[in-house]
Amino acid sequence: MILVSRLFFVKNYVGLSLWPFIILKNSSLKKDAILINHERIHLKQQQELFLLAFYVWYVLEWCFRCIQYMNTYKAYQNISFEREAYANERSLKYTAERKAYSFIKYL
Repeated sequence: MILVSRLFFVKNYVGLSLWPFIILKNSSLKKDAILINHERIHLKQQQELFLLAFYVWYVLEWCFRCIQYMNTYKAYQNISFEREAYANERSLKYTAERKAYSFIKYL
């Protein structure tokens, strides 16, 4: 289910996934197939890690990457979940063909 809300977004961020929802900054983004696919990849990741583990892992990996890169945006870009989503967001069949725990190869 896709929701639209400006409450969750700062700067250039326009979409996020909070299982089972995709939340977008504005309704025109519903037409952005690549963004929607990126967020669907995150929904798959969240589902396979039973939500709580996904969020804990995401925050811990972001903290580690912040120390590693000394840059919060670069840290975000290098989180394994984000790397998988960005690498495959243009492949609109990816979520159907994706193997479980595929984010691990992006660690």
